[in-house]
Amino acid sequence: MALLAEKVESAKQEIEKVIIGKGLVVDLLFTAVLAEGHILLESVPGSGKTKLARSFANIISGDFRRVQFTPDVLPSDVTGIQFFHPKLQEFELRTGPVMANILLADEINRATPKTQSSLLEAMEEKQVTIDGETVALPEPFMVIATQNPVESNHGTFPLPEAQLDRFLFKIDMSYPSLHEEQLILDTYRTEEPFAKLKEILSIDDLLSWKTQVKQVTVSTVVRDYLLALVRCTREHEEIDLGVSTRGALALMKAAQAFALLKGRNFVSPADIKLLAPYIFEHRLVLSMEGSIRKTTPQVMKEVIELVEVPVEQEIH
Repeated sequence: MALLAEKVESAKQEIEKVIIGKGLVVDLLFTAVLAEGHILLESVPGSGKTKLARSFANIISGDFRRVQFTPDVLPSDVTGIQFFHPKLQEFELRTGPVMANILLADEINRATPKTQSSLLEAMEEKQVTIDGETVALPEPFMVIATQNPVESNHGTFPLPEAQLDRFLFKIDMSYPSLHEEQLILDTYRTEEPFAKLKEILSIDDLLSWKTQVKQVTVSTVVRDYLLALVRCTREHEEIDLGVSTRGALALMKAAQAFALLKGRNFVSPADIKLLAPYIFEHRLVLSMEGSIRKTTPQVMKEVIELVEVPVEQEIH
């Protein structure tokens, strides 16, 4: 496990040559790929979402594809089609950009609900069905979707709860600090660091580590703390729809992957507390009164504060 943590740290340092000041976001990317989850990135245009996804795919030696979603993009533009080959006089399968290790679904909320739903099978079952033929997706497979909040009320189609529930994490990539932005300008003033990125990890590394995730211990104390957070979301007076059992399982698996990346064979309460907002917030539906008075992050912060964090006990 120590060797894994060292390799991931080397990969993070390489990514941070391109994406400065987003160490936790990179941690969450690695966590998601080991937990077989997907990520929804939300931020203003120009904050580095696309470059982050490309850099991550480069570091893990993965196949990267990008789909720019617009209202006229069809499901077949994502998954693929059966087309008639005139010379062979037969239908031939042509797979779409979904056949990749890292699929960047850029501005996913600009696509129509029908096109958005074309990703549901891929995200959940790791396969796509094209005109009746089922095709398995490569391993690992992760969707990194982006959406711009400033355009949420103009020319977009909000993601339904069923679609949001397929994302392990929803991450708000905020503006960099003044110091970080100074470093960004200094770094890009004379060169394009992306061109110098090295492949630090391999797909085989990731597949090997994925098998170790379930071996990470979740003690009874940690499990009960996780469930207390889940119950609190269901009982909070300003939340109409709390976290489902799928959400609870998502947090447990993500915490196991996160602990593994940190070189530990056990999940700590701190792991649960850190990851819970990224996994729970997009799964919550506030009541009418709650949405008028507070934002979802504010309510989530209350949930975290209401549930007592147990004393950490190292489980070996």
